[in-house]
Amino acid sequence: MTQSLTIRRPDDWHLHLRDGAMLAAVLPESARHFARAIVMPNLVPPVVTGADARAYRARIMAALPEGAAFTPLMTLYLTEETDARDVAAAHASGLITAVKLYPAGATTNSASGVRDFNAVRPVLETMAGIGLPLCVHGEVTDPEIDIFDREAVFIDRVLDPLRRAVPGLRVVMEHVTTRDAVAYVTSESRDLAATITTHHLVINRNHILVGGIRPHYYCLPVAKREEHRLALRAAATSGDARFFLGTDSAPHTDPLKQSACGCAGCFTAPNTLSILAHVFEEEGALERLESFTSLNGPAFYRLPPNETRLTLTRGDAVTYPPKIETGDGPVTVFDPGFALHWRVS
Repeated sequence: MTQSLTIRRPDDWHLHLRDGAMLAAVLPESARHFARAIVMPNLVPPVVTGADARAYRARIMAALPEGAAFTPLMTLYLTEETDARDVAAAHASGLITAVKLYPAGATTNSASGVRDFNAVRPVLETMAGIGLPLCVHGEVTDPEIDIFDREAVFIDRVLDPLRRAVPGLRVVMEHVTTRDAVAYVTSESRDLAATITTHHLVINRNHILVGGIRPHYYCLPVAKREEHRLALRAAATSGDARFFLGTDSAPHTDPLKQSACGCAGCFTAPNTLSILAHVFEEEGALERLESFTSLNGPAFYRLPPNETRLTLTRGDAVTYPPKIETGDGPVTVFDPGFALHWRVS
């Protein structure tokens, strides 16, 4: 049995850092293990312009622990008023790495998102021309569509027509949760990739609902049936370069999670690498962990992989604090429901 594994330092291609006191508390948890991260722009108010992104990046850098080697890769929040010239200028300056599309009302702080997809065509065409990736929260928001079907319907109704209308647009389907999404990505040979979260490799919808409601397993997109979880595990551990890690680590304080209308999100930044090593070991694919965490994402984003390395070692059970304290209140760390034996050394 493998007892030690050295890989290039990973990147996180989908991360929520929030702002203010929460930013200061959660940023060290990602900076400890990850070299870079695509930072989500759904603040209140959202990060919609190059100036917004520059100011947010400055706040992130100011909150970094001394000596931490971490690069935030900034994104813009796409709205129907987004100025294509501003997007192009922010990209040309190296300020932004992607633009994020939220269908209006799909998830946390998405009220400013897109309702009329035709309205953002000029921006998408500009992005296709300059090679700037579009990160997509892939769910429809029609109330008549069951929440467990919203990803599959989004592919058929929105994503596939959009990609056909704007050829050359480079798209990342973020936090995919269904075998439908896996099949769609693997059917395309170029300009399409997908991130997979840590928690969607571990939980299905039973974990949220069986034996009582478990608010710390509630996320959006919501976890689906077991057959979908298994499809995600197969994709993540396959070595297919179109799939890579985006934790979607999304901290909310316990009072906001454990309320009558609880917030969606799992906070996985502290223990993601231990959980992933466990999953890949179970699947007999430890030799592919580096591809998923450290190589496939940079290749899609046309960035060099990290030169620094870290080592995971297998031994006695490793534990993580069940919560971290923030200036806004406690945040519960994701519990995978099984013992972890891989630690970052």
